[in-house]
Amino acid sequence: METIAKFKFPNTYGELGNEFVHQNQNASINTETRIQLKLAAVDIGSNAIRLQVTVVTQYENKITFKKLEYIRFPLRLGMDVFHTRNISDKNRRKFLKLMKAFKLLIDLYEVDDYMVCATSALRESENGKEIVEEVRQEMGMKIQIIDGNREADLINMALWSYIDHKPYLHIDVGGGSTELNIYRDQTKIASKSFKIGSVRALDDRIPLTVWKNMHNFIHEFVPDKGKITCIGTGGNINKIFELSNPRKNKRYLDFSKIKEVQQTLESYTFQERINVLNLNEDRADVIIPATKIYLAAMSAANSSRMIVPDVGLKDGVMNVLYERNKLKKPLK
Repeated sequence: METIAKFKFPNTYGELGNEFVHQNQNASINTETRIQLKLAAVDIGSNAIRLQVTVVTQYENKITFKKLEYIRFPLRLGMDVFHTRNISDKNRRKFLKLMKAFKLLIDLYEVDDYMVCATSALRESENGKEIVEEVRQEMGMKIQIIDGNREADLINMALWSYIDHKPYLHIDVGGGSTELNIYRDQTKIASKSFKIGSVRALDDRIPLTVWKNMHNFIHEFVPDKGKITCIGTGGNINKIFELSNPRKNKRYLDFSKIKEVQQTLESYTFQERINVLNLNEDRADVIIPATKIYLAAMSAANSSRMIVPDVGLKDGVMNVLYERNKLKKPLK
């Protein structure tokens, strides 16, 4: 079991999401908004693949990141991999077409830099590296297959404004894995990735031992059980938040409210979730197992509240891209 006690949240990043502001004390004040950077992030998940293009501007001593383009394409690579350990020929062809389309958009937007990250589906597939090499040779696009700890670290970069000196349990549920991170005094004290995901759970293919390992990890490292706040990230918790009919400016859910949404979802058929609740097909089936994962982690920590900041892997990638490019195109 891996513990991490070295990650410290930076104190210069602003809040990430659709738009965030980066305070820069050394930047001069401009009277006009000026485009500084265009950045693109591609997140290759187990249930869907996302592209975001972000424009970085400077105005009155502030650096602002604003979403310019966002595309989510429902390509469920995880269903192949978790059953056969390979990406099928059909999905391989679709994946290559999608990467060509994303590369074309990246070129059309004339971005200064981009990063493509792949998570559990590609890292567990036996033909994943072969497909990554095919993408590199055909279109010059480099895909980084990242492990669970790297995935968690990237998401962490987008979370710092929600973390203070109190204890927090961050739960990131993807299609193929769940990353848990535990914080105290703005420092990550433990982190672990589990092969528990919404797509993987569809056919009840998660061994009981994996659930027990997650439960034991939380019990071992969560301090002050019952006094910890959870932070939930991932597409499903954002949809659960929407379905909860939140009050304006409220970015949290109580355990009881998540349970209520779960019961509502389970009372509808798959077709009703699509046509009555207006969920996408690739969300309508995985949202129930995802809800169970969030509730299981919260229950193990005896936590009653979850913050839902609406940030994810792509936002952390934007942070990395900004940091490595701001010196190449310094503020004037």
